[in-house]
Amino acid sequence: GLVKSIPTMLSVHAEQLNKTGFPTIHAVVLLEGTMNLTGEPQPLVEQLMMVKRMQRIPSPLFILEIWKACFVGLIESPEGTEELKWTAFTFLKIPQVLVKLKKYPQGEKDFTEDVNCAFEFLLKLTPLLDKADQRCNCDCTSLLFQECGKQGLLSEANMNNLIAKRTADREHAPRLKSPENANIQPNPGLILRAEPTVTNILKTMDSDHSKTPEGLLGVLGHMLSGKSLDLLLAAAAATGKLKVFARNLSTPFTNFTKAASVRALLFDISFLMLCHVAQTYGSEVILSEAGPPGEVPFFETWMQTCMPEEGKILNPDHPCFRPDSTKVESLVALLNNSSEMKLVQMKWQEACLSISAAILEILNAWENGVLTFESVQKITDNIKGKVCSMAVCAVAWLVAHVRMLGLDEREKSLQMIRQLATPLYAENTLQFYSERVVIMSSILEHMCADVLQQTAANIKFSATGVVTMPYWNFLPAKKPIKEVLMGVFSKVLEKGWVDSRSIHIFDTLLHMGGVYWFCNNLVKELLKETRKEHAMRAVELLYSIFCLDMQQLTLTLLGHILPNLLTDSSKWHMLMDPPGKALAK
Repeated sequence: GLVKSIPTMLSVHAEQLNKTGFPTIHAVVLLEGTMNLTGEPQPLVEQLMMVKRMQRIPSPLFILEIWKACFVGLIESPEGTEELKWTAFTFLKIPQVLVKLKKYPQGEKDFTEDVNCAFEFLLKLTPLLDKADQRCNCDCTSLLFQECGKQGLLSEANMNNLIAKRTADREHAPRLKSPENANIQPNPGLILRAEPTVTNILKTMDSDHSKTPEGLLGVLGHMLSGKSLDLLLAAAAATGKLKVFARNLSTPFTNFTKAASVRALLFDISFLMLCHVAQTYGSEVILSEAGPPGEVPFFETWMQTCMPEEGKILNPDHPCFRPDSTKVESLVALLNNSSEMKLVQMKWQEACLSISAAILEILNAWENGVLTFESVQKITDNIKGKVCSMAVCAVAWLVAHVRMLGLDEREKSLQMIRQLATPLYAENTLQFYSERVVIMSSILEHMCADVLQQTAANIKFSATGVVTMPYWNFLPAKKPIKEVLMGVFSKVLEKGWVDSRSIHIFDTLLHMGGVYWFCNNLVKELLKETRKEHAMRAVELLYSIFCLDMQQLTLTLLGHILPNLLTDSSKWHMLMDPPGKALAK
């Protein structure tokens, strides 16, 4: 119990960690787990192998460092989706990466022996393992040993021996068995079980729905409850199945069924899931491979033109927001007159495309006193009361619209966003409404984040209670970005490794300052280092930070920054040993 937290443990033991730790491997793994769960494993394998050869790292220590980084990631990850992503990365993706590493020639010993040896070392890092077990509420290593056994990375004898050692070791840590955790289901077990479920869901989605649209609806509706969706998506992302899943959701199910409510629900659930996937894993997951022109799925078109994302400025007068006026008129009439939406007459894709223009009309009528607040409320209830995706499309346009307004003109638009974001608790809201609303709230919160920060408006997004955007908006508001960069780099240098929070700050700074600015300032920081071991460590860390965009940063370094240093004699004093030698490395 002497060591309270790992970061302090690591800085206390920084000296000996320096001899055993390999910060580049550590950072490559942390970077991949934090930013790129959906990526193919092969490029990661090649990158790790390159670092292993460049730094001549012995196999067991190389594998150990990969696992250490995974455990640090598990412990550090923010609660909620990020934690599930890390769990999937550690328990599903990294074993696959090791299976691929096994194919490379590694030296005279058998690879499974190296894996065993790495785990023997890992078992000595008791404080690290205890902390992970406490966070995940289970025996993490034993689950990993079993997974590695399944994948042929450990012999059965070695697997059993490792499990027995860790089990005995855990007896000495009574706090791992605290009763208040008894009712929390551990994420690692849930993720390992989610993986075969994903395969089954994909099979269901592939089969012929025209016979049983209700069956498909049951499967999709079931995915929405609790944290099922995020578990399944994380498992799919870690095993390379997320793109297929998204592609299946994009094919319109709505043609299969005569029942209007089933059609509405299939449309709504697939739309909400696709928005959620795009926001959680990046919109590139949704984009279809270059197929024949003219076959772009509806959602993809909507996402690229109408969906607000961080840093994307939408034009509220874009043609995508200006559909056929007769359709708009009939939608306005429908929203305004009926006490509730008639599902039978709805074509949902059309309604989602017409809603922006409809909202503009309603907003104008309200601004000009033609509609009362009560009538507007009735209309927003109609929009969000049955099919949540209509509300999502409406808010998407309102967010683009609010940005173009002066501060004093925004009140009614923001009020409308507020109304659309508040769930309607009425009797006849179609099946799975409460589950759909939770996802809707999280989608709207992401969409409105930028604009709410600019307008300092406050909108309560009811549903989850979990922080949906843990990494959003990390930068201190008033500090110049160069100071932030220098501060984060010196912290990381002091620690000797890059943590996931810093990775996100570096990534934001890289986008804000641009490749040249980022590279130039970090190289300047390196050249200030006068102590040899610090300079060498700085180079290792720079390499790992450059993994954020290796290609562009390397081109800038070789094409601009080094030539400037080498051709300007007034800068030569900066290239003295030790930093100059380290930079050459």
